[in-house]
Amino acid sequence: MRRILLWGLLVFVLAGAALGVARQEELTRLLAVNTLFDEEKIVHNFSHMGELFHSKAIQTSGKDPSPLPRGDAVDLPDDLDRWLADRATTGIVVLSGGEIVFEDYFLGTGPDDLRISWSVAKSFLSALLGTVIEEGVIESLDDPVVKYAPLLQGSAYEGATIRQVAQMSSGVVFDEDYLDFWSDINRMGRVLALGGSLDRFTADLTEARGEPGADWLYVSMDTHVLGMVIRGATGRDVPTLMGERIIGPLGLESQPYYVTDSEGVAFVLGGLNMMTRDYARFGQMIAQDGMWQGQQIVPADWIDASLRATAPTADGAARYGLQWWLPADAREGEAFAIGVYGQYIWIDRAANVVIAINAADRTFEEPGVFEDNITMLRRITETVKE
Repeated sequence: MRRILLWGLLVFVLAGAALGVARQEELTRLLAVNTLFDEEKIVHNFSHMGELFHSKAIQTSGKDPSPLPRGDAVDLPDDLDRWLADRATTGIVVLSGGEIVFEDYFLGTGPDDLRISWSVAKSFLSALLGTVIEEGVIESLDDPVVKYAPLLQGSAYEGATIRQVAQMSSGVVFDEDYLDFWSDINRMGRVLALGGSLDRFTADLTEARGEPGADWLYVSMDTHVLGMVIRGATGRDVPTLMGERIIGPLGLESQPYYVTDSEGVAFVLGGLNMMTRDYARFGQMIAQDGMWQGQQIVPADWIDASLRATAPTADGAARYGLQWWLPADAREGEAFAIGVYGQYIWIDRAANVVIAINAADRTFEEPGVFEDNITMLRRITETVKE
């Protein structure tokens, strides 16, 4: 009996210790969320997200990286250095005709850093969705999301179609204010930190602002719903699919990873981490209508549909496709992926120019910054295009 009591006490102590460790890890992640964007930490944090949160590696092909040749030096805008400094740029890679014509790193970072994408990740998920549509396990973009993600029955997403969610016209009420501690987007961040479920958080969104498809509002959880649809349709997780269908065929230089929740569900709306050169590879593949090294990675018709302004955005505002952006005055071939704090993949298919940028720009929401960025991206394109 004494031995049984001692074993029981030992199990209790070990369980308590394990609980304490788990709680300490949660508190560490919560502290990371609350200080993620602090001026003295933001640059380091953006290159070390896997140390702060749960994460899952994306498997690569295991082969040598795909070629990304270097072209001849080109003239760049005279005030580029000032703009890069003002925008707290950490990495920039410019491709013209698929060749690197400019590359540099700043603020103590280097080419091998795996940098957080933030919402640039949404455009990667769009590419993956295109492969799932082609596979046929999703019958139509106009299917209701609950057909593949039944957990969303009874939520504000019930009644929305995959197309409407991909266009950010779900009709769901969601506060995306990154500077408001109590906003929905920041509540979601604390779910990541404290071991909650992103699926459950999304299913608990029950307030609608109107009928799906009636108007446009940027709702990051719409992208998580697309992830739920992909998982439900295929029975597989996003990192595995992304590795097999996008990352592996691209032949990246490093092994990227997703930030995940405590259940291992990928933070698909912003948790992808990879090298700046590898963001450029993805952009070049998109610019080539989904073709890379002789392989059609993403269907060309999906690329065309994704990069067209089909969402019901307001007149005069930036336009939106299927998880891709276009400038309000978009020129032929222009589209871009964008993430908070200055992440960009800029694509000009007509000029065959791709620009990948990572940054830690704490002023990204100030008036005029976005417009200045588009102007500079166009100016770089003009100077380097073939």
